[in-house]
Amino acid sequence: MSRFQEHEDKVGARDFGFLLFLTLLNVMNILDRQLLSSFANWIMPDLNLSATEFGLLTGLVFIVFYSVMGLFMGALADMVNRTRLIAAGLALWSALTALSGMAKGFVSLAIPRMFIGVGESIMTPTAMSLLSDRFPSKWLGLASGIYYMGVPVGVAGSLFLAAYLEPLLGWRGCFYLLGGIGLVLALVMLFVKEVPRKHVKNTGGKAERPRFREILATLFKALRTSPALAMTIAGGVAFHFVLGAAAFDQVWYVQERGFDRSEIAEISAWLGFFGGILGNLFGGAGGDLFLRKTGVGRPVFLFWIMLLLAPINIAYRLVEPTSFWFMAGIFIGFFQLGCFYGPTFSTIQELVPPQIRGTVVAFYILGLNFVGLGIGVTVGGIMIDVMQAAGGENPYTVMLLSFTLLSMLAIPLFYLAGRRYERDRAALFAQAA
Repeated sequence: MSRFQEHEDKVGARDFGFLLFLTLLNVMNILDRQLLSSFANWIMPDLNLSATEFGLLTGLVFIVFYSVMGLFMGALADMVNRTRLIAAGLALWSALTALSGMAKGFVSLAIPRMFIGVGESIMTPTAMSLLSDRFPSKWLGLASGIYYMGVPVGVAGSLFLAAYLEPLLGWRGCFYLLGGIGLVLALVMLFVKEVPRKHVKNTGGKAERPRFREILATLFKALRTSPALAMTIAGGVAFHFVLGAAAFDQVWYVQERGFDRSEIAEISAWLGFFGGILGNLFGGAGGDLFLRKTGVGRPVFLFWIMLLLAPINIAYRLVEPTSFWFMAGIFIGFFQLGCFYGPTFSTIQELVPPQIRGTVVAFYILGLNFVGLGIGVTVGGIMIDVMQAAGGENPYTVMLLSFTLLSMLAIPLFYLAGRRYERDRAALFAQAA
């Protein structure tokens, strides 16, 4: 190993400090995004929203702007100062979250939700690009897993707000509070220095930043020539079907499982907090270790996790709420979600040329959200309204179980992607050489 490589493999306290700050911003990102779902039992009756309208607000109204604009923002992250770009996105979504607290109905909530999606679309493609330049490949899965602790912590945080602060501030006051905190953090981020780009540094600073058309051409070439990349993305999309439908979990707990809305928000917050953190640590570090010990891609690690946990995920939707397996199902759901992010995002980062990392993460997020979450929450809401109109029993349970089974399409896709990983990674290195 050369001295340059030895230096590149070193990770210091500043690197982890930078990672933790980005993780905090990701917590704010996810917390903000989950507010509607966590406060569903308050917002739906207050604004007189149907399940279809609520599904649109948490689904297509938000996701179309979040996903489509995210592709452009990912390309922008490959061309401009990334820390300032994150600061701008954080300021935008925080201001509009505060504005959402003034909503009087579907339309007045839908309009800010659209543009919140634009602001939030900046965060993850840009952050993952920064981390891939700050951390060596052997640490990237762990770094991605820590960053993605923002997902379970953010989801749990929104539920904590519903359980503990809603009685004091009301749901509108919680929106105002979160928006104000986000604006303060955006000001801090504005003064954080940009991370040097590896592919520019390795060429002595002479590499030109690619144009948007060149970035997209490189992205689609990578998708055509790397089956492991395409199947990892497809597996992630399939996994997200049930995550979209889970926007109705809090309503399901109250209407079909008999919980008090504040009580179940508190219970699921604590289970989600610990389950998600353990999942992120296990998925990030375990996926890296699995790759080093077996030489098989990290998606196979996810294959085994999803296969072993599948029976619990199915039973959770069917057992009585007093059963041990019901509470275990909530915990396992967050644990499995935590395991997902480190292995898939690090795999994708390693299967594409470095100059399009921001763009490929944005493309992946477009698929996860527009197809996976979008179908799950929008079709889920329509299914509930149709079944209720027809007098069907337990429409929330039927819908959530259906999407749980659909999401298991990810299991064979992750297996195939992991088996192909090393071959496609070697081809990428050969092409670069």
